[in-house]
Amino acid sequence: MNFETITLKKADHIATITLNRPDKMNALSTTMLHELIAAVYDVSRDDDVRVVVLAAAGKVFCSGADVSEGGKTSGLSGTPNEMRRNLQETYQSVALGLRRLYKPTIAMVNGAAVGAGCDFAFACDMRVGSERAKFRNGFVKVGLIPGGGGTWLYTRLMGLGRGLEFLFTGDFLEAEEAQRIGVLNKLVPAGELEGATMELARKIAQNPPLAVQTSKMMAYRALDTDLEAALEMSAAYQALALSSEDHREGVNAFMEKREGQFKGK
Repeated sequence: MNFETITLKKADHIATITLNRPDKMNALSTTMLHELIAAVYDVSRDDDVRVVVLAAAGKVFCSGADVSEGGKTSGLSGTPNEMRRNLQETYQSVALGLRRLYKPTIAMVNGAAVGAGCDFAFACDMRVGSERAKFRNGFVKVGLIPGGGGTWLYTRLMGLGRGLEFLFTGDFLEAEEAQRIGVLNKLVPAGELEGATMELARKIAQNPPLAVQTSKMMAYRALDTDLEAALEMSAAYQALALSSEDHREGVNAFMEKREGQFKGK
């Protein structure tokens, strides 16, 4: 599949989606948003892909919406119904697509992630950042609210108090603090960012896909349920996992003191 504003590469069960407008600080144009939706759909349908990495070219992860498009093209003007529909069909479709993927997602944050770019990084399951990584809810500074899920994501990643502070102030969350409070899973020098991100992706991709994907699904469902309901789901899905080929391969590999060769079956 050919794209104008992003790239999509697949290797070793890992798909890397890269925002590729470095001269525009990877601002989210209408074309880029639709291409991101297409790329996320593509990897969701590819059984060979087990982990998805969201990356960015240049020194900025994403500066948010491309306001230079102007008018209805960018969805930043129009009637309230038009703007609502555009938001749902672009920014929210990207955020939901990332969150709904059964496959684990990792944001490789090379620099500032602002506005919708911050929302997309937060919509991923994990984040690896360089010392240049930083996050900002830029919406509040222009009288808006996060349109890509930030009001839901910020408090879940940072806790209620810190999340609301981030939502209300528009201050930057710098890399070291982001790691300290758990927004960044790993913080590494810029020159080691890709290597550290891919090391994590490979480690996950080597594990049985069914177990990883079911664990992700149940972890997110647990946010909206109680322990008893979570245990009931766990019993049902564990029964399926116990009957899988990957489980038998994992046991055999353990007994034979070798690495397992998992197929997602």
